[in-house]
Amino acid sequence: MPWTKETLRDIVKDKIGSHAFIVVSNREPYIHTYAGGGIRCMTPASGMTVALDPVMRASGGTWIAHGSGEADRDVVDAKDHVRVPPDDPSFTLRRIWLSKDEESKFYYGYSNEGLWPLCHIVHVRPVFREADWDAYRRINEKFADAVLDEIGDDQAFVFIQDYHFALLPKMIKDRRPDIIVAQFWHIPWPNPEAFRICPQGEDILWGLLGNDILGFHIRHHCLNFLESVDRTLEVRVDRERLSVFKEGRETLVRPFPISIDFEKIEQLAGNPEIERRTAALKRDPQIRGRFLGIGIDRMDYTKGIVERFNAVDRFFEKNPEYVGKFVFLQLGPLSRIQIPQYRAYNEEIYGRLLDINQKWKAKDWVPLVLHKQHLSLEELLPYYRAADLCIVSSIHDGMNLVAKEFIASRNDERGALVLSRFTGSARDLEKALLINPVATDQFADAIKKGLEMPPEEQAERMRKMRESVRENNVYRWAGKIIQNMKKLT
Repeated sequence: MPWTKETLRDIVKDKIGSHAFIVVSNREPYIHTYAGGGIRCMTPASGMTVALDPVMRASGGTWIAHGSGEADRDVVDAKDHVRVPPDDPSFTLRRIWLSKDEESKFYYGYSNEGLWPLCHIVHVRPVFREADWDAYRRINEKFADAVLDEIGDDQAFVFIQDYHFALLPKMIKDRRPDIIVAQFWHIPWPNPEAFRICPQGEDILWGLLGNDILGFHIRHHCLNFLESVDRTLEVRVDRERLSVFKEGRETLVRPFPISIDFEKIEQLAGNPEIERRTAALKRDPQIRGRFLGIGIDRMDYTKGIVERFNAVDRFFEKNPEYVGKFVFLQLGPLSRIQIPQYRAYNEEIYGRLLDINQKWKAKDWVPLVLHKQHLSLEELLPYYRAADLCIVSSIHDGMNLVAKEFIASRNDERGALVLSRFTGSARDLEKALLINPVATDQFADAIKKGLEMPPEEQAERMRKMRESVRENNVYRWAGKIIQNMKKLT
């Protein structure tokens, strides 16, 4: 059956029934800010929000998240509730307030200086401070209290998002074992040798085993998790069933590859305004008459941006006939600059860009252009549409939805995707030009192959990748998880 927003809503109504439905995430689905003398409600760019918004609208449930917007406190009631979305209030957003110190230690500290590099294995050493761990545990407890307060005495499904809440499932289950708890881990899970350096590893694993269902993007991450559990805890791991038995309960560990709203992106890409902006972009003096490659990423050391620049440099060394004829445009916002490793990486990106541009520049051309800014999907689509080549070169990634957005936007069946083998997307998009991002010569050759690929081959590869993304869309991801939760009642 085709998975659509409407299909998902029908499944939610059928499967959730009388159960309360609670989503927990660090990032909130709607943010209130001051604008023009009033308050404006914004939707952050988030694949998770795209997937779960229709679920919440259909269930009328409650989404619990950190209230991070500057005007968030001005719109909530006495219980820190606000009905959203503002144009059609359908569910409740409950905001949890964190002090600057709590946010620093819980989010920037333990979550993103500890767990993020631990799980991504990109040769950035994780930092585990006891004060950060204490804050991480306290914030998980704060969210557990909020979840149980919202549920009261009702039966409920609780769906937890990501690595910020590894302790939360057990905290909920210890107090309410009758509640069905599922969690989706949006980043990779490392091999057990990498995981074993985590000082709080046992607590993390026990916390996650509080889930009835624990989801990862791909089977490989599921197997890594099971192996980590098997080496660390005295429990029974069933690899055939992909589950863990402990204390009379079972945790199912399952792959649920996340995706995008294919139909929405496809429709937007055909909008006359997007076509107009695409044509205007192609007339830009930096791009006009040249091949265009694009990369769209947060400035994050997992994304392989420096390796991408190195490959462009090597491409020109091996193919000097392209000097002046190819421009690579890197787009994306600064990320987590409060963390020293991110500041250093941002400086490394900029330094490498200056070196390469100095090496190859001509009077009206530079090979690399960098715009450090956040762009909405509508703003990104002209870049996707104008590009001859999209490069996704993550050193390690859970899924990477940029690759899928590029594919969905190309209803003209043109363009080539150069894609790291170390992304979850590489499992679905086998017709991309798959690369090892640290193999610079191979990477440079893939750029050349993409630029010189005949239109017939582009179309054939695009058709197959588009079929895969269309079928395995974001509504299928959410629907499959909810169906599995229902089976446990």
